[in-house]
Amino acid sequence: MAAYSDSERLAELRAFDATKAGVKGLVDAGFTSIPRFFVHPDLDLERTPGANFRVPVVDLGGVAADPARRAAAAAEAGRAAEELGLFHVVNHGVPQQVLDEMLQRVRGFHEDGVEVKGEYYTRDQSRKVVYNSNFDLYQAPAANWRDTLFCSMAPEPPRPEELPLACRDITFKYTSYMQKLGTILLELLSEALGLNPNHLIEMECANGVSVLMHYYPACPEPHLTLGTSKHSDSSFITILLQDSLGGLQVLHQNQWLNIPPVPGSLVVNVGDLLQLISNDKFKSVEHRVLAKSSGPRISVACFLSTYRATSTRLYGPLRELTSHNNPLRYKEVTMKDFLTHYNRKGLDGRSALDHFRL
Repeated sequence: MAAYSDSERLAELRAFDATKAGVKGLVDAGFTSIPRFFVHPDLDLERTPGANFRVPVVDLGGVAADPARRAAAAAEAGRAAEELGLFHVVNHGVPQQVLDEMLQRVRGFHEDGVEVKGEYYTRDQSRKVVYNSNFDLYQAPAANWRDTLFCSMAPEPPRPEELPLACRDITFKYTSYMQKLGTILLELLSEALGLNPNHLIEMECANGVSVLMHYYPACPEPHLTLGTSKHSDSSFITILLQDSLGGLQVLHQNQWLNIPPVPGSLVVNVGDLLQLISNDKFKSVEHRVLAKSSGPRISVACFLSTYRATSTRLYGPLRELTSHNNPLRYKEVTMKDFLTHYNRKGLDGRSALDHFRL
């Protein structure tokens, strides 16, 4: 690909952004090749084993009433968080009908007309409801083949009329289920760390809930770009609902492993802030999404975190998990400062945690 100047690239980014139509707009316009700013020049698609990796599965059935099942679930979640940073969760209490409707409604929003979607298109990250393509469009080395509707749902949810009609009711319902599930998961992970079950909840690790609704259209040149480039999440934990198309991969022992969809399950992954407060005991897994010639792929990521806008609470490695032989590995940071760094850096392939290491 011929090189082009920074000014040319910026002009193309601005022209794309001004359409408010996202990647979906390029597909609708009949593009048979991707714009230059989507090309990832050093794309590594080779380090992937042929067979799908066996992802740990945590069964939440009976954990509320049966101490033995609860202990087994906590041990399995803790082991997965240490070794891989990701696991499937089953018998999670979210009805299949809710999962199916959430995916259907997300697709409905993204396939609505630009005259409807455009009302929500913005780069103002302080807003509770944001639709755009690539939150880091102007920072990232290359853009990703993906559009996103972002909704900040807790602790101060948007007014119903602030959400698009296409996915309004289901987003509130889905968030309610995610808050209940997130509480259970953080209790189990607290226990896995040898802490009181309420420890992470009392640290406000689930006070903030953001729901990110991703749409990955079919790509005419999937070998040149990614749906989402390599990154780890800024959350404590992320709960992911993905459709049957697949494409999610995690980086483990220098290999990209496929995370195939399991019907009815949800994917849970450790985020940067949980790795930070666990002093590297739990791993914030680096992951990406492949671009595909088929599509669209729909996914919904629920980020559980503290409330970024107003919290002044400092987060650092838990004293209970540090010792003379396991010293502090990170400095303390507020959620606001962590997210400011994360968003300014964008998905550039480097961990945001590196900035806060001692």
